[in-house]
Amino acid sequence: MHNGSETTGRTALVVIAHHRSDSLTAHTARRATAQLEAAGYRIDLLDLQAEGFDPRMTVEDQPEWGNRDKPYSAETQEHMRRILAADVVVTVFPVYWMSVPAILKGWIDRVWNYGFAYGRSKPRLAGKRILWLGLGGIAADDAALPDMQATLEAQLNTGLAYYSGFAHSSVGLLPNAEERRQRLDPAGNFYLDEAAAGAQRTAQYAEFDRRAAEFVEEFLAADRVAA
Repeated sequence: MHNGSETTGRTALVVIAHHRSDSLTAHTARRATAQLEAAGYRIDLLDLQAEGFDPRMTVEDQPEWGNRDKPYSAETQEHMRRILAADVVVTVFPVYWMSVPAILKGWIDRVWNYGFAYGRSKPRLAGKRILWLGLGGIAADDAALPDMQATLEAQLNTGLAYYSGFAHSSVGLLPNAEERRQRLDPAGNFYLDEAAAGAQRTAQYAEFDRRAAEFVEEFLAADRVAA
């Protein structure tokens, strides 16, 4: 099995989709980056907000179905280059309405474009691997959690990675991301738990970090093969 030194030379593109550098999302991305570095990956850190990425579609980046080789905008082409240079991609984002934030969706819409991510008999991204780490305020025991998992998997694994030729795509859904966990009762009423504090809060986020690290380790383990 390959160890960290044997995987040196591989590149991981870590994509952060959050507007605050002191957020739990940013914290989780930093920890994931450290795991990837420990496994021997070079890191290309793409903080969409910090880099000023504009998620709005433009005429220049709108697909032309009759021209799969359309020269998209310089910004989009640079992001395409970074994806092509990566062996694995790890995205870290808060879950909004059982989906990704607007800035990440806009990155997908503008960059994962016709002729690049899809629309060719042999996808340019074939063989790459991607992990989606989604932070949810939903409580871990909320009955809606399986639906959230299934929705994200359908959107990201099937609707995006499958059509883009990725060899592997997995969604690591992380509930209990909020100090006041959110839940719905069977009648659809919305409730907020009391804010976690003291030892309870420490334990909650220690478990959160553990589960996030576990998702990254499982993702890395799938990339290791017997010597």
